Amino acid sequence: MSSKSHWETVYGDKPATGVSWYTPHLERSLALIERAAGSPDAHIIDVGGGAATLVDDLLAKGFSTLTVLDLSQTALDLTRERLGGRAQGVQWLCGDITRVALPEASVDVWHDRAVFHFLTDPDARRRYVETVRRAVKPGGHVIVATFGPDGPRRCSGLEVARYDADEIHATFGAPFQKVDSEQERHTTPWGAEQEFVYCLCRLADR
Repeated sequence: MSSKSHWETVYGDKPATGVSWYTPHLERSLALIERAAGSPDAHIIDVGGGAATLVDDLLAKGFSTLTVLDLSQTALDLTRERLGGRAQGVQWLCGDITRVALPEASVDVWHDRAVFHFLTDPDARRRYVETVRRAVKPGGHVIVATFGPDGPRRCSGLEVARYDADEIHATFGAPFQKVDSEQERHTTPWGAEQEFVYCLCRLADR
């Protein structure tokens, strides 16, 4: 089964509130984005945004230049339906983040909660980082959240990579300055705890 087929099946078989990473509001992500964005017109991309409610909260906060990218069209459709007319103010992209072509130096804040740790292939991680370097503006920020060292080894039937904040930063390399990091004990819809690590980096001015 291809990666796309896998995620279409996940979102087709389960409600958005039934996946392990679901939480009603991504409060930690929202706080980091507000800190990094600087202004309401900052271009924010939510990678793997799928059926998450982050875009709802960003719109409610007045952010006006938003992109949500996900491998699953089903997940994107669920969010667009939930938003109703507000969905018209968001750019929706269905694609593989390791292969998608994004406009160069177009993003002020790159956000990814729980996509990067699925990239267990070194070549896929390399392509991901290259996409970030190309798409994020000089001086822009990158927020990546993954399972931490004590997090699960598998998720949704797939193996994952686990990181601490320094390991996330090291994967992105010298052009990125580590600004801050945080840990989170996420509780799944069925009550299990998962360790997440958030890393906030700034891309150096060119």
